[in-house]
Amino acid sequence: MKSDKLHNAKAAVKSKLLGGNERLGLIAKTLLYVMLISLSFVFVYPILHMGITSLKSLTDLLDPSVQWLPHQLSIDNYTKALDVMGFQHHFWDTLAVSFLPALSQTISCALAGYAFARFRFKGKNFWMACVLLTFIVPFPVLMVPTYLLHSDYGTLYSLWTMLLPAMTGQGLRSAIFILIYRAFYEQTPASLDEAARVDGASESRVFFTIGIPLGLPAMLTTFLFSFVWYWNETYMTNLLMVNPTADKANALSTLLMELSKFEDSYKAYLQKAGGWAAGMGSATSIQNEAVTMAGTILTIFPLLIIYFCLQRYFTEAIDRSGITGE
Repeated sequence: MKSDKLHNAKAAVKSKLLGGNERLGLIAKTLLYVMLISLSFVFVYPILHMGITSLKSLTDLLDPSVQWLPHQLSIDNYTKALDVMGFQHHFWDTLAVSFLPALSQTISCALAGYAFARFRFKGKNFWMACVLLTFIVPFPVLMVPTYLLHSDYGTLYSLWTMLLPAMTGQGLRSAIFILIYRAFYEQTPASLDEAARVDGASESRVFFTIGIPLGLPAMLTTFLFSFVWYWNETYMTNLLMVNPTADKANALSTLLMELSKFEDSYKAYLQKAGGWAAGMGSATSIQNEAVTMAGTILTIFPLLIIYFCLQRYFTEAIDRSGITGE
């Protein structure tokens, strides 16, 4: 009797430690949580460091003993960053450069991906390979012909340099989105399209009444990725949209472009405010770190808001668009 109780106790302890087929044991759970916490820390640490540094006053920045908990929270860093970056003006520029091409790219890539998945035409695989080739070839290789193309069309130094390629399915990383749409629509039942055609629907009506509702998960994935990539793009915007001869006060610029030249802009801001004097160089350089971090937080803050608001839908869209079309 005692041996049976001892055996049952050992089996219960073993089950709790090692688990079974349907649940994880204590050891596996501990290892899993340690791994997840470690990975989370790797991703969260830079944002946490930026946020804390951006709230430090000059006294805390000069004090080596202050690492994580500032003695005094300084909101003045954000006020300076807003003025240095011209946030109110350049935020709308960034939103236009990101939202309009992302929306255009979502629609154009949906049309291309739907056509590759649903229609049969000669050279279909060849043209799909050509689409993928546009992703393999890096943009610096196409830099000169792209610049000359927009110069000939008269669209250089304007929003059209981003909008026109997005409208024609050749926007930023469009090949990936076309591939996503093609894979998604290939997994959706074609019988729905055939039933609509039997009822007399045209191909455009089939796409708008059946293709778009079914493709909403893929569209949400495409739009969010495209929006983030256009928001963070600086190479193409510097080359195609920034006119070096235009007035800097009214020139089209994005927050990332302003952040890339933040140090020079901050020095000019201090000179204008009368704060750049002899003997203040080192202290101002240290304070520049906090103001730069504040500018970085302001730049990524809209993306964080979008992610937190659409996190549930974004996760569902990733799960459905890449795995199944149900």
